[in-house]
Amino acid sequence: MPFPKAIDYHKPNKPEIPNGLGIIYVLTSTIYLFFLHFLDFKGALPLASCVLFGGFMGLVDDWLNLRWRYKAFLPIFASIPLIALREGETVMSTYIFGKIDFGIYYYLVIAPLIVTVITNSVNMLGGLNGLETICPLIIIIGFILISQERILLLVPALVLLLLAFYNYRGKIFVGNVGSFSFGTTLAAYAIIANIEQTLLISTVPYVFNSTIILLNHFLYRRRAQILSDGGKLFSKHRRSLITIITYKRKMTERQVVNIVATLFIISTSLAILAYVILP
Repeated sequence: MPFPKAIDYHKPNKPEIPNGLGIIYVLTSTIYLFFLHFLDFKGALPLASCVLFGGFMGLVDDWLNLRWRYKAFLPIFASIPLIALREGETVMSTYIFGKIDFGIYYYLVIAPLIVTVITNSVNMLGGLNGLETICPLIIIIGFILISQERILLLVPALVLLLLAFYNYRGKIFVGNVGSFSFGTTLAAYAIIANIEQTLLISTVPYVFNSTIILLNHFLYRRRAQILSDGGKLFSKHRRSLITIITYKRKMTERQVVNIVATLFIISTSLAILAYVILP
């Protein structure tokens, strides 16, 4: 069955391209993780469950086009496997306050909060070819470099790399099913591997973008908008990460995506450096 198509509004001729290809990531990653669980690899089952939850919620959003007021709370459900399986250490390392033991509140408050914030932040940075795939791929590669549970991310990283190749070239969209599952992967794996601080530093561009968008929405009731002129993108305001980059400056879509990707390379590199140097 062919995938539904969506219009690429940032291309001059506004072509229709296949949408929802993120389902490939969900299915392939979960099959791989269930296989690892069969081989008794710790953390494979909760990560597979979280990816399935995230993918399903993204699929529902793709079908129903939910308003932000509703889908903002959907990622809470993706944290259920982590809570039910008591996955992650209640003692969380912080570079400022040392190690803090949150006890049962880690599962009831911290884990759901991490999954919700990160998944929504990932979902809010998109709209340009490559953003939805390249940015989480950079962070996943960073996780693979430093964490002992890296085997859990090998196949998800390879699938995401394949999707990023075609997404960056404007051949496919991954849809909300993709961005939701990518976000839950980042959050759930960080909890499983106990690298929450690495996740926080790596996702600074995501959090910054979400903060700017939400402040403009709730305080001023204004939305970010990208304009197109002869294949070049620009903006007349600064209400998101992308509009800040393109404010009164005409740039190609790839130039914008490359700049954002560079920001993620910097933030992930700093996260790795902090993990290696700081206790």
